Amino acid sequence: MWSAGLMATDYRPAQVAELLGVSVDTVRRWCDEGKLDTTRSSGGHRLISGADLARHLTEQADAYEPDSLTKQSARNRFTGIVTRVQTDTITAVVEIQAGRHRIVSLMTREAADELGLEPGDLAVAAVKSTTVVVEVPDR
Repeated sequence: MWSAGLMATDYRPAQVAELLGVSVDTVRRWCDEGKLDTTRSSGGHRLISGADLARHLTEQADAYEPDSLTKQSARNRFTGIVTRVQTDTITAVVEIQAGRHRIVSLMTREAADELGLEPGDLAVAAVKSTTVVVEVPDR
């Protein structure tokens, strides 16, 4: 899907759609409504600058979080649906689907039991880490 030849910060509507988990028609509608600025490639295809896409994303409403959550210092919070809880005598693996992102947590069985986690439950994965690896595709 990612092709060479585009400027490093230009994206086609299909790429934006894939990144954001929306349809290409939605991206085109955003362009037509002026929510995303576009230019045209030499072949006449729409291009969306990475800087304008970043601006659009930062202007969006914050992700949903239940009102009942206690405030905390973690900023990387992903609200989603529990899709799997696998336990043994000591540990539990909990999977949460938050939008297009699958988050897997390894915790004690006791913690999972106390939370009463079951597939279908609404949950928030709060990620607090001293190391975050950032990768970029080949340009």
